[in-house]
Amino acid sequence: MSTMTAWAVHRPGPVAEHPLCRVRRPVPEPSADEVLIRVRVCAVCRTDLHLAEGDLPPRHPDTVPGHEVVGTVEGLGADVTDPPVGTRVGVAWLRRTCGRCRYCRRGAENLCPFSQYTGWDADGGYAQFCVAPAAYVYRLPDGYGDDEVAPLLCAGIIGYRALRRSQLPPGGRLGIYGFGASAHLACQVAIAEGATVHVVTRAPAARELALSLGAASASATAPPEPLDSAILFAPVGSLVPPMLAALDRGGTLAIAGIHLTDIPPLRYDEHLFQERQIRSVTANTRDDGREFLELARRHRLRVSVTSYPLDAAMDALADLAGDRVTGAAVLSPG
Repeated sequence: MSTMTAWAVHRPGPVAEHPLCRVRRPVPEPSADEVLIRVRVCAVCRTDLHLAEGDLPPRHPDTVPGHEVVGTVEGLGADVTDPPVGTRVGVAWLRRTCGRCRYCRRGAENLCPFSQYTGWDADGGYAQFCVAPAAYVYRLPDGYGDDEVAPLLCAGIIGYRALRRSQLPPGGRLGIYGFGASAHLACQVAIAEGATVHVVTRAPAARELALSLGAASASATAPPEPLDSAILFAPVGSLVPPMLAALDRGGTLAIAGIHLTDIPPLRYDEHLFQERQIRSVTANTRDDGREFLELARRHRLRVSVTSYPLDAAMDALADLAGDRVTGAAVLSPG
């Protein structure tokens, strides 16, 4: 039986305690509705960090993280005819839904109570091979290298959903708090659609990147004008009150992360009155993914990446935890 190298979350805990363990495993066999994928690259998401550190409790022992996978179809399950062997595909966070519940039937499959997720419910892309349901992989836009397209599969798709959830009006003023992989892509989409974007981030390199992408301002403290919409990408609940206070009347705050530290008490008159609102973001639908990847095909996005070999997966997570990654980190099995 062929084997492969992978990284597993062996004992969740702080990055300094090295929660990932390098393992040898059999190359997985696709089930009837799955494809076997040879991993070419896998981007590193903050959700992987939450899983490794235990903020997101593992669904099973020794999970292989990674849900921004770019690879080549190497084998087909018994019931699969498409995509054919040799196709470059992407694997994202949403792995499987039931297709029958009221949420799936109304087009909100991201809320399916039976949903499963890549790199959480099933092993992901911190490996040389992975399997995924054929109905949930994506055809990828031409014109992007593997390193560039990998972050689009979660950072891009979730940023896109967060942008839509923020209810940004045409020509509106958008605030982005935190400026990592997802934020730097959502920023470009918003600007391409005519928005004025103000970025708030403590990292000087991230502020420089924001300005180079066309942001109207980049600050460590607060936006220079009231906002129509805002997106919180940093997993820091203490930012919610000042973000709400920065919204203009009728403004919307979208919180994009899967994990958030506790939100301090809110004052109704200061933070919520005049129809300010908070909206969460939960995963994405496949339609979100298809819409965003089509948008990325039409509007060439600049994707900032830092590449690591698969052997340095622990270094990539540590750099992400320490805010030392500008844009997105990407692992390559080589």
